[in-house]
Order: sequence, then C-alpha cells, then structure tokens
Amino acid sequence: MSVASPAMEIRNPADPMLPRPAVIQAIRPEAAGIATYSLAFVDPADRDAYHFRPGQFNMLYLPGVGEVAISLSSDPAESQVLGHTVRYAGNVTRAIGRLKVGDMLGVRGPYGSHWPLEDAVGKNLIIVAGGIGLPPLRPVILSILSQRDAFGRVLLLYGARTPADLLYTREFGRWREAGIEVNISVDVADESWRGKVGVVPQLFYFVRMEHQNTLVLTCGPEIMMRFVIYEALARRIPKNAIYISMERNMKCAVGFCGHCQYGPNFICKQGPVFNYAAIEPFFGKEDF
Repeated sequence: MSVASPAMEIRNPADPMLPRPAVIQAIRPEAAGIATYSLAFVDPADRDAYHFRPGQFNMLYLPGVGEVAISLSSDPAESQVLGHTVRYAGNVTRAIGRLKVGDMLGVRGPYGSHWPLEDAVGKNLIIVAGGIGLPPLRPVILSILSQRDAFGRVLLLYGARTPADLLYTREFGRWREAGIEVNISVDVADESWRGKVGVVPQLFYFVRMEHQNTLVLTCGPEIMMRFVIYEALARRIPKNAIYISMERNMKCAVGFCGHCQYGPNFICKQGPVFNYAAIEPFFGKEDF
C-alpha cells in the first residue's frame, strides 16, 4: 500500500498544519499489535532541518484515513531517521499497520513539551513506565547512554501486562551495561517468567534512592502514574521533581481544536510532559 497525496507534496515549514512526505525505511515488531516504524523525510532539506527533544511527538498522516499523534521513540541525536512505536488501536494506527517498507506517509512536528534532561544533569533519575508508556521515555534513555557520566544513578522501573507485552527487551542488556539499573515486572506471569510479578509502582519497594537530587519521569496508564506519584511522594521526592507525560485525543497539535484540553492547558502545547506540581489541582480528576 503506497500512500501519496497532493498535500504531501507541499513543503512549507512555516505552516504547522502541512505534513511533509516521509518513507518507511524499516518496521520492527515489538509485541503483539505493536511495531516501531523508522521514517525518513523524502526531501533532504526536511531531514536536515528536523530536530526533536525527548518526550515530543509527531502527527502521522495517511490521506483518506486521518492523522494520529505518536510519540517519538528514537534517539534525538540521530534525527535523520525518526522512530515511532505504534500500537494498532484505532483506524489510523491500524491503517499504518498495513503499510510496508517503502510506503509513504505524511509527518508534521515535532510538537509539545519535553522531558527536563537539562535539569537532570548531575542528578539521579527514576524512569517509570508502564506498557506503551516506555516509547516516549526511550529517547531519554538513549540520550543518557551517550552521556552517561553527566547523570547520577539511573533506575528504570518498567512493567507490562505479560512478558510477551514487554517492549525493547533486546535492548535491556545494553542499557544495563551502560549503568542503568533495569527493574522489570509483569502483571501476569507465564511458566517461563523468572522476574518480579506485580504492578509497576510496586517496584519502588525493591529499590532505594536518596530523595534529594532525584527526578522522577513517568509515563503510562493514568492510574499507574497516580500510584507512581504516591510512591515518589512517600519517599520525600518533591512534587516539582516529578514529571509525567499525559495522553489525550490530540487532533490538531497546535492548540486550535481544543480536543486535548486538560484543565487550563492544551496537552498538545503545554504538554504532553508536565511537572506534577503545576497540574496537581486537576490531575486524576474527572472531566478535566
């Protein structure tokens, strides 16, 4: 299935609503119904001009189908090829799942706020992810690998529903070799599983980290993040040292449509990464 559209032939970086054509260079299955797509802009000028920061997202566009917001999951230092880990859950993502290497789609972005890596230099980091919440945090991990000495102790607390649902398992060894403490848990084990069993926030019980000079970065189901925040606060980590990535139904990515309004914020503009202290009054509440 090759995708082309007159709109994809228009290149005007000044217009944030116009997608730029990109070709699929590789597709790597990660788990059932999830794969990572490596994209490269067709126009070399687009490739050279594009840069993103960990935590930001792109809008992926299929003519005749629609657009979907997908976090960047690749290394920001290698932005010539853009990685997006896609879960096939809606009309657009299922259509993306039918594409093949060499097919094209439209890309516009990057959008949104980013993880505070500059503020994390010299500090300890606790990175907490659940399920499909790991892809938005993978650029943080890859950035740390390239400058490991700039950070203190780094812990990854990650979990999924079953062992088969864990993402990027082939990379865990390299992360550990670089000095990242990788702690894994699953909700439901199978006969082959020899690791921890339980929800992600319970992994806090197995680690010790000084509360001073520590940042927490978390992404996953909202109920999981709520308990991650509880565990972090119980260990005296300050509210303003906790960062979360929110997910909402983003349609325009530039704050026009209002679909992603969250309290006084638009997640596509002020988010998706928020400091917990800034959104505490409405985090976890209905109708916000």
